[in-house]
Amino acid sequence: MPKRTDISSILVIGAGPIIIGQACEFDYSGTQAIKALKEEGYRVVLVNSNPATIMTDPDMADATYVEPITPEIVAKIIDKERPDALLPTMGGQTALNCALSLFNDGTLEKYGVQMIGANADAIDKAEDRMRFRDAMDKIGLESARSGEAHTVDEAFAVLEHTGLPAIIRPSFTLGGTGGGVAYNRAEFEQIVRSGLDASPTTEVLIEESLLGWKEYEMEVVRDRHDNAIIICSIENVDPMGVHTGDSITVAPALT
Repeated sequence: MPKRTDISSILVIGAGPIIIGQACEFDYSGTQAIKALKEEGYRVVLVNSNPATIMTDPDMADATYVEPITPEIVAKIIDKERPDALLPTMGGQTALNCALSLFNDGTLEKYGVQMIGANADAIDKAEDRMRFRDAMDKIGLESARSGEAHTVDEAFAVLEHTGLPAIIRPSFTLGGTGGGVAYNRAEFEQIVRSGLDASPTTEVLIEESLLGWKEYEMEVVRDRHDNAIIICSIENVDPMGVHTGDSITVAPALT
């Protein structure tokens, strides 16, 4: 893909502290992204709340801010640095949520900042559980029976359709934050309340249980012309139901 000449400075949002589901791979990918962008001649501005990373080393970005990754703080950095573009895909869930908030509150439009790597609609479609399910249905990929809920009462109505055990997944979260598996109605209510609190959009997806199924992961790279290639296949040794932070994986897939 040819170099874009309509932008000269890019703001990269880091991942912040290392947590389950958002670990050191984001520091590695962010570091490689900064190196690649600088090699192309772009000025790189970085914001990351974790100083114990490689990407925050003094010789990495042209300007580095060790600040909380919140829409308010990042908006102030945008006001000061005036970047042409924002790259949110190297900072995991933290960066994606922050970038989406900046898009929705009009900050990016106000300062004329383009979002690169992924647009706001693509992020929302991937993070909003129901929009993602609808997208899978549209292309013919079968998914578990499910329904969304914004209140506990709505969740129990969905439960009549999915049955127990049920999987509760909050929207716009990563690594199982706020979600879980409910085996009875008491557990279900407790996890739903936790999920609604964890989701920035107060939304959870309730799915039928697929516990015990074989789990595979495919890493796919796709460009703007819709060319796609699977660059890595990953097989989970543990079955569905084991938390991603505890599950053993093998790459490439052997089965």
